[in-house]
Amino acid sequence: METQLNDLRINSRLVKELLVRFIQEEYQKFGFTKAVVGLSGGVDSALSSALAAEALGKENVHCVLLPFKTSSKDSLEDAKEFVGKFGVVSSVIDISSSADPIIERQKFVGNVRKGNILSRLRMIMLYDLSAQENALVLGTSNKTELLLGYGTLFGDLAHALNPIGDLYKTQVWQLAEYIGVPERIIKKKPSADLWEGQTDEADLGYSYAEIDEVLYLLVDQKMRIEEVAERGFPLKMVKDLHRMTVKSQFKRRPPVIAKVGHRTINVDFRYLRDWGA
Repeated sequence: METQLNDLRINSRLVKELLVRFIQEEYQKFGFTKAVVGLSGGVDSALSSALAAEALGKENVHCVLLPFKTSSKDSLEDAKEFVGKFGVVSSVIDISSSADPIIERQKFVGNVRKGNILSRLRMIMLYDLSAQENALVLGTSNKTELLLGYGTLFGDLAHALNPIGDLYKTQVWQLAEYIGVPERIIKKKPSADLWEGQTDEADLGYSYAEIDEVLYLLVDQKMRIEEVAERGFPLKMVKDLHRMTVKSQFKRRPPVIAKVGHRTINVDFRYLRDWGA
């Protein structure tokens, strides 16, 4: 979990204050006081939940545990440990009975498609609960995942706002440790827990420490592929991560709308300030 680049080290106190203020301001802006978060037992959702608890009050943060029948029992226990430590509101919704008919109907689904089904079903539950409680769904995807497209559209990538989306995974670990997320959650192998034995780093092919350093140089420092490789990183790895970042751009932007009129949403009309907000 250590990084070799000093630029990837963060001032945890300042970053925490910035993100807590971000959550408070964004919720106040739109008149909401409550957050709904899908709590997986992993470090990303734990950190988002902890930040929300400080920003909005623990009684206003509803963490939902959404296991499937093959989900890791350890992940469920880790999520419960977090809830016990931070005192947030919580509930458990087993999605197996909802997911099984869909998976059985779609023959030869495979792990990736099955994972997408589970991810989107979880978000259905979160958004329905957010409507019931007049709350906003808080995002839990970090910068590494967003850059590589490692997420499901309208699944875990769906949210109203995301406090940790500009933190690389190694920075998430740093801030989570500072804010007091249980050590077992921080230390365990990252996994979306979409199928048995699945881990993030096995899916991606590289460790997060390696990935973050390369992405930082490619994205934040705007280096060319060859320049990054000259820093000692394998050329294949740099090319792989560059390709994944470019290929997944469609996941990081709103759907493109064909321009017909004078002011097109997300093209010419982007900001609510035009309407006094």
